[in-house]
Amino acid sequence: MAETLFSKIVRREIPAEIVYENDEVLAFRDLNPQAPVHVLFIPKKTLATLNDATPADADLLGKLLLAAADYARQQGFAEQGYRTVVNCNADGGQTVFHLHVHLLAGRRLHWPPG
Repeated sequence: MAETLFSKIVRREIPAEIVYENDEVLAFRDLNPQAPVHVLFIPKKTLATLNDATPADADLLGKLLLAAADYARQQGFAEQGYRTVVNCNADGGQTVFHLHVHLLAGRRLHWPPG
């Protein structure tokens, strides 16, 4: 599997504004935010895309979403609302091939997105 920027962030080889961490999940602010709050939640285990997850990863996938919800509650915008997004492969908008969940908040989000 190819080395990614996110793997280097997990190992603290490159800087990131880390806002949440537990044993299996790391979250940091997106460098190109699409909302006032734009945080990426990544598994510390490297999975290139959602397609690479197996049934053995089900617990980890759930922990990614639960971490995002926990962060939203901690930051006080869970009740107001937020969006979580997983892009898969190039046509799905994925640009870094380390599975990640985008958490977007801080303004009214419309559907469908641009």
